[in-house]
Order: sequence, then structure tokens, then C-alpha cells
Amino acid sequence: MDVMSRIEQALQAAVGRAEAPGCPPRLAAAMRHAVFPRGARIRPRLCLAVAAACGEDEPGISAAAAAAIELLHSASLVHDDLPCFDDAPFRRGRPSVHVAFGEPLAVLAGDALIVLSFQQLAVGVAAAPGRLAALLGIIGGSVGVPGGIVAGQAWECEPEADLRQYQREKTGALFVAATMAGAAAAGSIPGPWRLLGEQLGEAYQVADDLRDAACNPAELGKPVGRDAALGRPSAVGELGLDGAIDRLRALAAEAVEAVPACPGASELRAHILSETQRLLPRELAATAA
Repeated sequence: MDVMSRIEQALQAAVGRAEAPGCPPRLAAAMRHAVFPRGARIRPRLCLAVAAACGEDEPGISAAAAAAIELLHSASLVHDDLPCFDDAPFRRGRPSVHVAFGEPLAVLAGDALIVLSFQQLAVGVAAAPGRLAALLGIIGGSVGVPGGIVAGQAWECEPEADLRQYQREKTGALFVAATMAGAAAAGSIPGPWRLLGEQLGEAYQVADDLRDAACNPAELGKPVGRDAALGRPSAVGELGLDGAIDRLRALAAEAVEAVPACPGASELRAHILSETQRLLPRELAATAA
């Protein structure tokens, strides 16, 4: 089974469990709306790429970890789009959850997806329960405090924020979770994979800042220009377009060098370079090539 099919199958199974009899129908629909149709699935694909590079021996465990990370990412988008934060009317080219279902259900759907991610992990790791503790610590740490998504989002509520810390927590934390969980799911030591996740997380945030500044809404599938409008920390605001592109290229090169020794290192390095180029807006990719 190809990587995307494995991810979608695991996500369908998780959301299907949430839709079991007894769940409020509109809550179940809001959760499905948040997860499907699929986005790029960058974080779960990275998780599976690392697991494969480490010599994956239990595909069900790595698929569960990848799905858990994507459920957490989906939850963060639901909350990020709320009027109290970005007030984004659409996501992935269609109404955001709070527009389609109302703010109360959007809050609850995001909360439910967070819990569902850990339920998915618990079910998926049954084949090797000894790996569950490490995976729970890695993935749980990526969403809370002091250094997870919640902390990153909270920096937007502070009078001042350090750009690197803000990006490391709001975006980078799930990339660290993806690389470390991929290794842990394959039975490898996760610690050496942290640096790769940190660099890829920062690279993705720089690319996201570039897309916010240079894409059109139709290409991106969500509103653009939000960083400038909301006064948020941004690589483009700090470095300019050319400086942000240079920073993205440097981070990609550093990430390639940071891949730990493993059976599939060369394939993983090629995957990283390909993904970095794909993240650039089309116009910028053409001029920066």
C-alpha cells in the first residue's frame, strides 16, 4: 500500500470510530469536515518516511503514529481558524469548521480530535505495547506546554515574541514529533531525530510565511496576507522575500546533513529536498530555481 493510502486508511478508521452510534451527529460531521478532504499530509508522510528509513518492522504502529500527528494538526487548524485567533473564513478551499458548523462545535471538534489522536495511538500500538510510552511522550509533548502547539499559539497573545521560539513551538513541534515518532514507531532510538524535526519545522514555517506573502487565495486554499494584517512574527517581515527564500534553502541543506545514520538515509535526504522545493509558491519557485 502506498504512503498516502496508509495515512488515509488510518484516518478513516479513527474518524469512523468517532462516528459510532451515540456521538452527536453534527459534532461527528464537524470532525470529518476538519480532517477530510485531505491536505498535503506533510507531517504524517514525514513520520512514515522516517519509519521506513529506520527499517520499519510494524507498519500498523507507524501508521497509527502518523495518523495521530495528523489528527492533532487538524485540531490545531480548527482552533487557529476561530474568530478569536485568525478569523479565517475558509480552509483547503472550503468553509472553515466554525463557518460551516458554528463556533461552539468548532471548539468541541478540535478538542475531540486531540483526544481521538491518543485513542488512535493506543489502538494502533497494541502489536508492540512497549513502544507506547515513548510515543505518548513524544506526541503529547508536541501539543502542550512548555514547548508545544498550545505554547506557540499563546505567544500570539504576548506583547512580544521571539520569532524563532514562536515558530519552533507553533509549527516545529509537530515536525519534531513526526521525526521522533517515526523512529520510535520503528523501534529505533528517537533522540537523534530531534534536530532533523526542528530544522524541517522551521523550514516549513518559513515556507508558510512565504506562501502567506506571495500566494493567491485560490492557490493556497485559505486567506493570505494574514501575518501582516494581524502583526504576527514572520520570516518575510524580518528577512524580506529574498532573505526568507535564502533561509529556506539553508534550512533544507542543514536538514539533509542532520539525517542520522540509518538504512534509508539517502532516500530520506532526497525526500527532504523534493518537499522543500514543493513548498515554495509557484512564482517564487520559478524565480529561485
